[in-house]
Amino acid sequence: MAGINPKSRRAIENLMEILEENLKDQYELEIIDIYQQPIFAKEGQIVAAPTLIKELPPPLRRFVGDLSNKEKLLLGLELKSKNDE
Repeated sequence: MAGINPKSRRAIENLMEILEENLKDQYELEIIDIYQQPIFAKEGQIVAAPTLIKELPPPLRRFVGDLSNKEKLLLGLELKSKNDE
């Protein structure tokens, strides 16, 4: 994330809520400030901030923005299928 701005703060809060509800104590999250460590932006091919990169389990997925679309995030993180109600 490029500094802690309101959008980055919302993204972290939204993600933490989803992770705690669905994967309590079963996830590893690393928050990197690409403003402070720009090499990570280059290595991770990050072109927008905030960006969430899910590495494991494969496939690698990227989510950009404040992560406020809970349904889309749950589907993308494979915590919910399209068939779930």
